[in-house]
Amino acid sequence: MLLNPKRLERSYPDARSREVMQKTVDFFEQKGKRKLKEDDIGHVWYADFLEFVKRERIFATLLTPSEYGGEDCRWDTWRICEFNEILAFYGLCYWYTWQVSILGLGPIWMSQNEELKQRAARLLEEGGIFAFGLSERAHGADIYSTDMTLTPTGEGRYVAQGEKYYIGNGNKARMISTFGKLADSDMYVFFAADSEHAKFDLKQNVVTSQSYVSSFRLDDYPITEGDILSKGDDAWNASLNTVNIGKYNLGWASIGICTHAFYEAIDHAANRRLYGMAVTDFPHVQRLLTDAWARLVTMKLVALRAADYMRSASADDRRYLLYNPVVKMKVTTQGEDVINHLWDVIAAKGFEKDTYFDMATRDIRALPKLEGTVHVNIALILKFMPAYLFDPAPHPEVPRRDDAANDDFLFDQGPTKGLGRIKFHDYRAAFAHFTCPNVGVFQEQVDVFTEMLTAAPPSDAQRKDLDLLMTVGELFSLIVYAQLACENARIYEIDVDQIDQIFDVLVRDFSRFAVELHGKAGSTPEQMALALRMIRKPIVDADRYQRVWRDRVFSLVGAYQMNP
Repeated sequence: MLLNPKRLERSYPDARSREVMQKTVDFFEQKGKRKLKEDDIGHVWYADFLEFVKRERIFATLLTPSEYGGEDCRWDTWRICEFNEILAFYGLCYWYTWQVSILGLGPIWMSQNEELKQRAARLLEEGGIFAFGLSERAHGADIYSTDMTLTPTGEGRYVAQGEKYYIGNGNKARMISTFGKLADSDMYVFFAADSEHAKFDLKQNVVTSQSYVSSFRLDDYPITEGDILSKGDDAWNASLNTVNIGKYNLGWASIGICTHAFYEAIDHAANRRLYGMAVTDFPHVQRLLTDAWARLVTMKLVALRAADYMRSASADDRRYLLYNPVVKMKVTTQGEDVINHLWDVIAAKGFEKDTYFDMATRDIRALPKLEGTVHVNIALILKFMPAYLFDPAPHPEVPRRDDAANDDFLFDQGPTKGLGRIKFHDYRAAFAHFTCPNVGVFQEQVDVFTEMLTAAPPSDAQRKDLDLLMTVGELFSLIVYAQLACENARIYEIDVDQIDQIFDVLVRDFSRFAVELHGKAGSTPEQMALALRMIRKPIVDADRYQRVWRDRVFSLVGAYQMNP
């Protein structure tokens, strides 16, 4: 399951997809680790990478819907996942300029303004990058409170006034999809701004990084109807639907970072001797590395499966609206756990300036906090809990979606309301395919959780207690996470040993959140008693554990090292 750039053995649907991935790997391997680190430490703008993107038409191929590009162009979530993973494997800054281009393109491809769509396609062919002008310093991503305004001046003309903050690529993007309101009506609006316009005031880079995360101001910036992407409900929907697409990618950034860090950490541990033993001979080190491996494989299984639902989505099947925030919230926080496990193994080595790990420890922290915090995404996830757990409906099974297709629905998602009416298939079916012991233990924990929601449900007062609800949301998210992992374990034919080891970790995680629920100030005695019943120990199988350690984890020693 884990990416190894020295052996790209994926099954690609066409030659151009393979070429894009291989050339991207070659670019970074030729750059080498020493130069990669020098640029990171020196906060060097990644002009060399963007020149490569331009020369090889990388963003044009991957981010232009087929209707607006050449025969090799399409918006294909499966290969976008792969590219996410590769970029983050080498450095979050390279992934970031790509990610904010995706966000900037969202309102454009969702627009009815054909002229601006054609312009975006031309800029992509020219190697351009894009930006998403949503956040503001005073309000963050609270788009209800935007202070950016368009004031009509007559004859279909306006002037834009206001500031945007934390806008990636704002220094170079020729099209910045900028969110605001019409001054005369408070109607929401998206319009395209240009960083090279005389009235565009680029104030600063608000971070210390290779990336340029801009603060900019528009003062009497002239806008015509031809610059407007959408208004009213269409603009509102475009903002949220763009985030629906974009925030999913953060899980893949975590996967890429953790995979590179894993190779570096296990190589260091296996080749270091303490007290006459290899570090990897210590039982606690084996457990930390095995847990890190299990979490990382699960992260990838879940993120790949969520992509299947995105690609198969329709107005009648919007299950992806639950699965995407689960990827955003859960995969990124699991990424932090992976790095913590690995850091406990390699200790001081993780601080050394010539390691990738030094970058990983810093960058992995960003991903749970961007495109909506963990708390924001848990609050969203909780909206789906009643329908998911207690009101299943039949759905045709969604297959693995790695076919060469343009994902048209992502730019025609429609209104963002009605989340509580979305129906889900019966999650228990995913677990029923596996008879391994720890899947059974996890199911028993889930049964007690659902019992609590019916026998001792949150009261009206508790529904306002976000501290309590966050832990309930963590428990619910684990169920969805495990469902997606099981579904994809079947598709990718993951063997029983690996599944049982993965659920060994999930059982312990469920128990940890149950303890947290028990200790919450707002939990009732009935809920506390049920929380205690959720605490379970995984079924111990020493032979299975050793097989996984030997054949899956320790076998990765020496599997990958970046060119110097």
